Amino acid sequence: MNARLRRVLLISSTSALLSEPETNKLHTDPEVVEPTSPDESQNNYQNEDEIQKEYLWSTLPVRYPVSSMRPLPTQVPLELPKVQASHWGLSQTKSNVQRQRQKAVKQAFARCWESYKSRAWMMDEITPIGGSSTNWFGGWGATLVDSLDTLWIMDMRDEFREAVAAVVSIDFEHTTLGSVNVFETNIRYLGGFLAAYDLSGDSRLLKKAIEVGEMLYVAFDTPNRMPITRWDFKSAAENGEQIAEEGTLSAEIGSFTIEFTRLSQITGNPKWYDACQRIMEIFDRQQTDTKLPGMWPMVVNARKELFAEGDTFTLGAMADSLYEYLPKTYALLGGVFPMYQKLYEYSMDTAIKYNFYRPMIPNGEDILISGAVQVSEENGNQHITIDESGQHLVCFAGGMLALGGKLFGNQSHIKIAEKLTDGCIWTYNTMPLGIMPEVFNMIPCPDSSNCPWDEETWKQEVLKRSEQAQSGDLNKAQDIIDSQRLPPGFTKISDTRYILRPEAIESVFILYRVTGRDDLLDSAWAMFDTIQKHSKTELANAALSDITVTDGNPPKIDSMESFWMGETLKYFYLVFSDPSLISLDDFVFNTEAHPMRRPKAS
Repeated sequence: MNARLRRVLLISSTSALLSEPETNKLHTDPEVVEPTSPDESQNNYQNEDEIQKEYLWSTLPVRYPVSSMRPLPTQVPLELPKVQASHWGLSQTKSNVQRQRQKAVKQAFARCWESYKSRAWMMDEITPIGGSSTNWFGGWGATLVDSLDTLWIMDMRDEFREAVAAVVSIDFEHTTLGSVNVFETNIRYLGGFLAAYDLSGDSRLLKKAIEVGEMLYVAFDTPNRMPITRWDFKSAAENGEQIAEEGTLSAEIGSFTIEFTRLSQITGNPKWYDACQRIMEIFDRQQTDTKLPGMWPMVVNARKELFAEGDTFTLGAMADSLYEYLPKTYALLGGVFPMYQKLYEYSMDTAIKYNFYRPMIPNGEDILISGAVQVSEENGNQHITIDESGQHLVCFAGGMLALGGKLFGNQSHIKIAEKLTDGCIWTYNTMPLGIMPEVFNMIPCPDSSNCPWDEETWKQEVLKRSEQAQSGDLNKAQDIIDSQRLPPGFTKISDTRYILRPEAIESVFILYRVTGRDDLLDSAWAMFDTIQKHSKTELANAALSDITVTDGNPPKIDSMESFWMGETLKYFYLVFSDPSLISLDDFVFNTEAHPMRRPKAS
C-alpha cells in the first residue's frame, strides 16, 4: 500500500487486506443541531462540556508517556503570499458553461450518494455493479465520512444533516478488521470529520474527530513514540505491548501533520501536534544523510529511527503524501515554522534534478513526467539511474509544486508544476478513451531542451521493454505496439486500470486556482466527461480494468473506492465553481481532499 493506500495496489505484500465480515447497520436519529458558523466555532472545545467524554482509547494506561510535550506554536500567523490568482477573465458565456459543468458533476455525485444510501448505508463502500457493500477500512462507513464535506461544499445540506446524524453512531471501539491501517484511518476518518467540522461548525463532528484522534494516538504508545502503521487493534484495546515496525512506508509515517496539527489547533491539546512533530524532526535531521540527499527512501525503519538507509526515491506510490504535506503544513502553521519550508525546498531541488524527465513524444510538447530513482554503489562509485515509469498517482505533484511555488515565491516551481500537470493532461488525451492508465513507461529525452521525435528509437525501446522479442526486430516491435495498443510515445503500459483516481484533476484544480489558465477548465471537462461516460453503471461509477481498449467499451471492476466521492468528484466540482468556494488562501487539503481551515494572520 502507499500514500493513498489501497489506490495503487502495486506491491502485493502491502496490499493484502483481511477479510471483512458484514457488520450490523447502525442507525440513530438524534435531534439535528443547526451548525454554527465556522468562524464562531473554531476554538470552542474547552467551553463545550458535552465534548468532554471518556473513550475506551483515552482510558487505557499509557506505557510510554511523553516526558516533554512539544507545544503548539504561539506566534501570530504570518501574512503569507496569496495562492489564488487575482484575475480570472471568464466571459459571461464561459461562466454559464462552467455552471452547467458544475451541475453535471453534482448530479453524478448525487446519483452515487443515493445508491450508497439505499444499498450500503453505514458500510465502507458500495459495489457499483452488484449493489452490495464492502468494508475495507474498518467497517466505519468510509464513504459516509469521506463524503461529509463534499455534501456541504455541494450545498446538499439536508443530506449533510442526515449524514451527520448517522455518523455519531459509528463505533470506533470495534472493527471488522484484525489489523487497522493507521494512515488510511487518519486521512479518511480523522480528516473527514475535521474538514466537515471546519466547514459547518457542528460540534458533533468535533466529538467524532476527537474520538478517532484518541484511537490513533494509542498507536503511538511505543518505546520511541513512533507509530505502528499496521496496527493490531484488538491487542491495543487490551493494552498489549506495542513496538514500531522496522519497515514502514515513508508516506504512511510522514503524513500525520495536517490532521494531527489541525486537531491540536482546534482543541488546544498539543499531544497530537507533539506526536507528528517527533516524526518530522527525524525526517529533518536525516534529510542530508540519505543516498539521494534532500529526498527520503520509500521505506524507513521506525523502530530504530533510521530514515536514510533505502536506495529508492520517488514522489509516487508509497512516498507521495510525505512530500505533499510539507508546504501544506507550513501554511497550516501560519508560516511560523520554517522547518517545513526547508524540507520542501530541499526535497524539491532534488526531485527536479533527478526524478522529473521530459519524455520523447510525437508533437514535441514540452511536458514532464515524474519517475523513480535508484541509487547503487559499485567499486566505491555511486550510480543514479531513473526508472522512467509514470504513475497516475504521482499526478498530484503538479498541484504540490504550484502551491509551494506560490507560498515560497518560487516562480520556477510554478513553471514546473505546469509542465507536470500538462504531462498528465497529455497522457489522458493520448489514450484511446481519453483516460490515463495506472502505470506506464516512456523514453526520457537525452536533451531536455531539444527532443525531436524518433520513431525507430521508440520502437527499439518497445522491444527493450518487452520480453517477447530481441532488440533490432522493428517488425516485431510494431506487432507489440499493435497487440498492447501503445500510443506513440508509450513503451509499455504495465497497469492498464483506472480506479477512479483524483490526482490528475487535483493538480488541474490547484493549477487553475493558482494561474487562472482557462484552458484548464476544458481539460477538466474532457476528463470528467469521458470518465463519466465509461465508468457509469446502473447504480454509480466503477473502476475500469483496461483503458487501452479501442472499442469504447472498457471492462469494469465492481469497485468504487470512497475517494471517488470524497476526492475526485469534489475536485471536479470545485474546478468549475467560483474560485471563492474553498479558497486556497483559506484552506489546505489533506491527501484525501479534506479541506482544513488555515489560521488567519492578524
